[in-house]
Amino acid sequence: MDKPTLDRIQLLHPKLREEAMQIYLEICDALKGKAMCRFTYTLRTFAEQDALFNAKPQVTKARGGQSYHNYGAAIDIVLIVDKDGDGKFETASWDVKSDFDGDGKSDWMEVVAIFKRYGWEWGGDWKFYDAPHFQKTLGYSIVQLQALHAKQITNKQWGYLAL
Repeated sequence: MDKPTLDRIQLLHPKLREEAMQIYLEICDALKGKAMCRFTYTLRTFAEQDALFNAKPQVTKARGGQSYHNYGAAIDIVLIVDKDGDGKFETASWDVKSDFDGDGKSDWMEVVAIFKRYGWEWGGDWKFYDAPHFQKTLGYSIVQLQALHAKQITNKQWGYLAL
């Protein structure tokens, strides 16, 4: 189990945490051998989103408030690979075709299939290809989430939008 991933799952919207943990456990079970999955981003503040939007080169096409990350409803991933077999996962990979565990299936696509089974949308299916990105809208458009945010409709216990 990857501690950074476990910590990042706790940053997701409360309605998605349990499901994200189940997804992660299934991913861990599916990927055996030289690669594991790390959740690199979950919740992102508007300021963090803007910094990524303004970075050179640009990391995202979405400004603060325009991403499901800003509402705790998105996950970005990377595969961490143990290239030399020493038990340390030291190399990041965004290769969607590699089969690091030798089971005849792309490790990345195994992860995609697990997310999709739970109804998450994959950025790799978009015209603007974003292979590391998954999101679950909980039935809300970005415009609706922005309106709720502007009205400060939040769950007082969590500080997240009360969806």
